[in-house]
Amino acid sequence: MKLIGVLFGMETSFPPALVEAINSRSIPGLSAEFVHVGAVSLPDPARYAVIVDRISHDIPFYRAFLKHAVLNGTRLINNPFWWSADDKYFNYLLASKLGVAVPPTVLLPHKKHPAGTTDQSMRNLEYPLNWDAVFDYVGEHGFMKPIDGGGWRDVYHIHNRDDFFRAYDQSRDLCMVYQKAVNFTEYFRCYVVGQERVHIMPYDPRRPQNGRYVLDEKWGTPELLARIERDALTLCHALGYDLNTVEFAVEDGIPYAIDFMNPAPDAALESVGPANFEWIVRQVAELAIRRALESTKPLELLWHAFMNA
Repeated sequence: MKLIGVLFGMETSFPPALVEAINSRSIPGLSAEFVHVGAVSLPDPARYAVIVDRISHDIPFYRAFLKHAVLNGTRLINNPFWWSADDKYFNYLLASKLGVAVPPTVLLPHKKHPAGTTDQSMRNLEYPLNWDAVFDYVGEHGFMKPIDGGGWRDVYHIHNRDDFFRAYDQSRDLCMVYQKAVNFTEYFRCYVVGQERVHIMPYDPRRPQNGRYVLDEKWGTPELLARIERDALTLCHALGYDLNTVEFAVEDGIPYAIDFMNPAPDAALESVGPANFEWIVRQVAELAIRRALESTKPLELLWHAFMNA
């Protein structure tokens, strides 16, 4: 019997719906369940053919367990070897190299020294920093956000230099990026599954959390939507994500990639709505089933393989 496991935390709608969607197919020799794991020993075999991971980005123990599973032949959605080394600034840099539009973005040194370091640890750091060059490139209207954050934690909307330095002073020892604000007229959030299927959803980040998926109007010309789909696939191919959301803010007809580091994207029924929920459950179920039924082949576990994906 091949098992598909779902590893999750506080979610209440997507994990059970995914297990039900897989098991309702009644595929001989295949079933799905919630992952059950305790202390992990080096010789422990892999219990699951596939694991859909929804929580290891927050739990180091789960992340280490998943890497153990990968080395023993489990197929992971998403592969933790890649996204563990990911960060937002690298993603923006990669996108620009791939020809995907991104807003001007600057990487900032820590405001406070990371724990265990001193001034002597920073002897290679330019001081004082050339702040005029930062504002000349990005401007004074932007967003400051952690290099590896999520859920809008520690994100600051900047309107002028005073806002910038006030936010920077509050950033503690986080590594931050500062990015030009896009004066968008349209905004889209895209599910990308299996690096081949894209579901484009009009989205408004200015609305309350449970009303951001726009259902009351149609956005986007066919040409714009085709470019968004192409750019979303380009990014996920390069990053190796089998499940991701990619967000685009559109200004003057140009879709700027804003956020595309989401190894466990929101799939809650109450926030994404019934139609989007049905789509993501169905697509992830089909992907997990395909991965479980594929003939086992050795995985290329070298960083250059991920980079060249």
